[in-house]
Amino acid sequence: MTHLKHRLRTTEDRMTMHICTIPSATVTQALAAAGADAVIIDMEHGAVGYADAHAMIAATAGTGCAPLVRIAENDPALVKRVLDLGAEGIVFPLIRTADDATRAVASMRYPPTGNRGFGPFIAQSRWGTALPSYAADMEENLTCCLLVETADAVENIEAICSIDGIDLLVPAMFDLSTDLGVMGQFDHPDLLDAMNKVEAAAKAANIPLGNAALNEAQARGLFDRGYRVIAGFDVLWLREKTAQAQSWCQT
Repeated sequence: MTHLKHRLRTTEDRMTMHICTIPSATVTQALAAAGADAVIIDMEHGAVGYADAHAMIAATAGTGCAPLVRIAENDPALVKRVLDLGAEGIVFPLIRTADDATRAVASMRYPPTGNRGFGPFIAQSRWGTALPSYAADMEENLTCCLLVETADAVENIEAICSIDGIDLLVPAMFDLSTDLGVMGQFDHPDLLDAMNKVEAAAKAANIPLGNAALNEAQARGLFDRGYRVIAGFDVLWLREKTAQAQSWCQT
């Protein structure tokens, strides 16, 4: 199989990733079977525990869907645990500086280039490898995704983008607009200026960009601006389709 990391680095493919806040292997499996390029199992804002995360990661097996996990903070202990459950990558929240980015990348790698502890007893089964060969088979196939959510991150974005090992950058508009004091005002000049700065830095560093798109018009707009990955949310798709069906009952 071609891992997400290599698709991001070696192709111009446009891709989807869906954020899974519902602790359900069934939901994750349905998204993967529908052709999602990746899922983000949300352990920051979702209702997902470690046993749920393992089942959700396993539910992507046999598909081309990459199981990533969004952790609650940039903590090597959290990274180690979900990678050892079989995650194909990590989504790091609240990256503010180049040092934060360096720490994130290092937490996904074994010594001498990183500080990940060895113990992929579960992950070896997800990837069809053996315990002794897991590191050689998987380390270069793990995706490192950073979220840009703060004014500090925007100020430091060129330095952040200079760190080797970043595979995807996502300017998170809800969090970023909140940190800038313009919550939810996605057309506010301060937010637009910040987004432009992030996009320019990512382009200069040849780092692919991703962002949320909840309808086709938003997706087309992102692709036109050079984004490679669009994201949706399981719970929002469920609510939208349920409301749509409810509307069919109106007379």
